[in-house]
Amino acid sequence: MVHRQIEAQILKDLDSKIVLLSGPRQCGKTYLSRQLFADSQVYLNSDSAADRKVLREGSWDRNADLLILDELHKGKNWKRWLKGLYDTEGVRPRLLVTGSARMDVFKKGGDSLAGRHFNLRLHPFSLRELAGAAIEPEHALQTLLKVGAFPEPFLRESEAWANRWRRSHLDRILREDLLDLERVRDIRSIEVLVDLLAERVGTPISYSSLARDLEVSPHTVKHWIEILERLYVIFLVTPYSKSHARSLLKEPKCYFYDTGRILDDPGARFENAVACHLLKRCHFLEDTLGERMALHYVRDKEKREVDFLTLRNQRPELLIEAKWADADPASSLVFYQRQIKPKKAIQLVRQGVRDKGLPEIEIRSAAPWLAALEA
Repeated sequence: MVHRQIEAQILKDLDSKIVLLSGPRQCGKTYLSRQLFADSQVYLNSDSAADRKVLREGSWDRNADLLILDELHKGKNWKRWLKGLYDTEGVRPRLLVTGSARMDVFKKGGDSLAGRHFNLRLHPFSLRELAGAAIEPEHALQTLLKVGAFPEPFLRESEAWANRWRRSHLDRILREDLLDLERVRDIRSIEVLVDLLAERVGTPISYSSLARDLEVSPHTVKHWIEILERLYVIFLVTPYSKSHARSLLKEPKCYFYDTGRILDDPGARFENAVACHLLKRCHFLEDTLGERMALHYVRDKEKREVDFLTLRNQRPELLIEAKWADADPASSLVFYQRQIKPKKAIQLVRQGVRDKGLPEIEIRSAAPWLAALEA
């Protein structure tokens, strides 16, 4: 069993607040939830007609320790209903609401849950979680790069099975979750957009270029990308600027929660895996400690570029360059280490390197470093 780092925080928060647990479809939310108070829980899924009847009637067992409400956000006025339940009955049974979309921005919200809940996010497996299950970091990273970090394909370790799983996974998101979020007619074009974004992982994306390829407007492309973000298919990394508004105007990079979706480019797949680990850490520190975290990349007009920069409470923290097999410090990493002055500047190398601590730059083997990363 792979222990999920967020579990302890869920248990702590359930004693006093509603917990809204979101994350990509099939990343393990339901499995994790069903392990909590397993001998005294009620599980209700809004996709089930029988469970919807129980919800309408309010006829669940009040003596249970935990009430799990799965995909509740798909119903109308779900926040208003949940607010009323909390205000009249409190958190006994404890209330855990899970969903495969960002519930904080879901349109069918109704009333606010301010002061009544905590948002927590579950990601696919990280090397730290896998190391806790006695899976050696190098083997874990090799498997993750081959089949992705979602529990089912990772634990099977079969590329053929993972490819079949991946097709049905995206199909369910676009034909079930997407239609619950918005009335979008051109699903086929969004499928093509996903393929185009997978080809552009690690490079700044142009809405105008994508619009030409898809024969739609840049505004439509941007809207579709926002939907894919809300459904936890992709996430965007914006360029770093001391002016936050300026960073939003420049071209972002796109990465996938499912690393296995990137084909035929091991370097891009490795960079995507690093991005996933850094984003997961940012979310973990935000959700559990209330830290203000941000993930960016760095680039200037001379095209000097570093893959990632994390900000912690608005201060540069980790400056990271992901390399497949280069033990010599990248010149852009050295340059920006001196310009930005982060707490650490690290070149993460996938293979063929021993750890070295140079005066300004750390050269680290990726697998053990990621396995030691928070979350």
